Amino acid sequence: MAEASKLIDQHIAKYTDWRGDVMAKLRAIIKKADPSLEEEWKWDTPVFTSSGNVCAIGAFKESVKLNFFKGASLPDPNHLFNSGLDAKASRSIDFGKGDRINEKALQELIRAAAAKNAGKR
Repeated sequence: MAEASKLIDQHIAKYTDWRGDVMAKLRAIIKKADPSLEEEWKWDTPVFTSSGNVCAIGAFKESVKLNFFKGASLPDPNHLFNSGLDAKASRSIDFGKGDRINEKALQELIRAAAAKNAGKR
């Protein structure tokens, strides 16, 4: 997966504005939450996997999106999900310029998503 990590590095580096900073921060939070998650490059997007797709980071004009592939089935006591709420399986969090990231709550959500893929929840 070293090649995927390199592609993700290059992808993040392309965004020289706040979006690159947010993507780098989200990547660090994901790695800290669960170091066993593998980085993959799918659909021209950074994807983090463990027994399947866990989450992906995407940059858009006005936001950075953290998509959880099985988000609809995850507990969200901190109400982090703010996008894709009508989707059947996935849920996402859109971060705008200057938005604060609740690192602790996000790490809990990432761990829950990885556990879901592993059949632990």
